[in-house]
Amino acid sequence: MGWSYRKSIKLGPFRLNLSRRGVGHSWGNRLFRVTRTADGRRTLSVNLPGGFHWRKTLRDR
Repeated sequence: MGWSYRKSIKLGPFRLNLSRRGVGHSWGNRLFRVTRTADGRRTLSVNLPGGFHWRKTLRDR
C-alpha cells in the first residue's frame, strides 16, 4: 500500500479538500452536500439518519 495525503479545511458550509491529486471543494451540510473533486467530477450526496445515504455523480469533467 502506498502513502496518501488528505486534508480538509472547513469554512462554514464550504469545505476545501486538499489531496495528493489536487484541490477539490464542497458545499453543504451533514444531510446534503455537492462536491467537486480534484479531477473534475461533481457529486451530489444525501445522508439520512440511520446510516442511509445516496450518492450520484452529476457530470464527469
